[in-house]
Amino acid sequence: MSAAAHSVVEPTPASKRIAGAIIILYAVVSMVPLFWIIATSFKTPPDSIAYPPKLVFTPSIEGYCNLFTTRTRQTAEYIASLPPPENFCDEVTRKRNMVIAGPSNFLPRFVNSLIIAFGSTFCAVFLGTLAAYGFSRFKVPLADDLLFFILSTRMMPPIAVAIPIYLMYRELGLSDTALGMILLYTAVNVSLAVWLLKGFIDEIPREYEEAAMIDGYTRLQAFRKVVLPQATTGIAATAIFCLIFAWNEYAFAALLTSGTAQTAPPFIPTIIGEGGQDWPAVAAGTTIFLVPILVFTILLRKQLLRGITFGAVRK
Repeated sequence: MSAAAHSVVEPTPASKRIAGAIIILYAVVSMVPLFWIIATSFKTPPDSIAYPPKLVFTPSIEGYCNLFTTRTRQTAEYIASLPPPENFCDEVTRKRNMVIAGPSNFLPRFVNSLIIAFGSTFCAVFLGTLAAYGFSRFKVPLADDLLFFILSTRMMPPIAVAIPIYLMYRELGLSDTALGMILLYTAVNVSLAVWLLKGFIDEIPREYEEAAMIDGYTRLQAFRKVVLPQATTGIAATAIFCLIFAWNEYAFAALLTSGTAQTAPPFIPTIIGEGGQDWPAVAAGTTIFLVPILVFTILLRKQLLRGITFGAVRK
């Protein structure tokens, strides 16, 4: 028997190469739109709508200037009477016969996104951790039915409850408020947090807590000092998924906010330039909008990978 035996678990070299090629191809296809958005943010408005599309162009930060400022059109005589431009944004704006009138609303909308997304993520993970611990460690009457009810709240499309929520928020004075959006996103995300975290907490042996309570710890102290440190990977993974939803959510933000608490997703498409959509400014806003969620995911990447595979291998 000259044929070499192969393990049913260990992949063959050929299957490794095929899997690697598929992963690389998928990564390239997935990253092309991202790279195109970033490249568009450094184009001028004429280059951004050129046909065929320009792959080689002279970089410009005009899109970022237009994103953070509002501009008004003026006569050539008025522009000529002004003092020399103070910076690049002022210079490029005057070349298009416009002047900078003031800052845009992008930065306040971006700050709203930070407050609402991270605030709702913290609340959802906090409440989800407590609820998941209760379902995992205590005998809850009708636990399976309650868990299914919690999960069923994720089955409804958001638009189905948008109008009732809008009417309720209008009566309660929560329309166009950061508190209202945090409560709404928390309510939507807490079901996901409960289901994810319950699986992680179920994998933590009860004996650890029992040993801690024998040593004199209370139930709360055992939860805080024994369970939480071991559930860190699950909490990090859950936080990332909750944050991604709250960060990118558009439908509720467009319906329930219009000014004070408006977030970046409904604001970015409204960026209008001279003669139509200012695509470099839109791409610049999208690029900046990607940074916090990307940084947050990179910082927690180790916990995310461990959390996804937690409990997958049993002895």
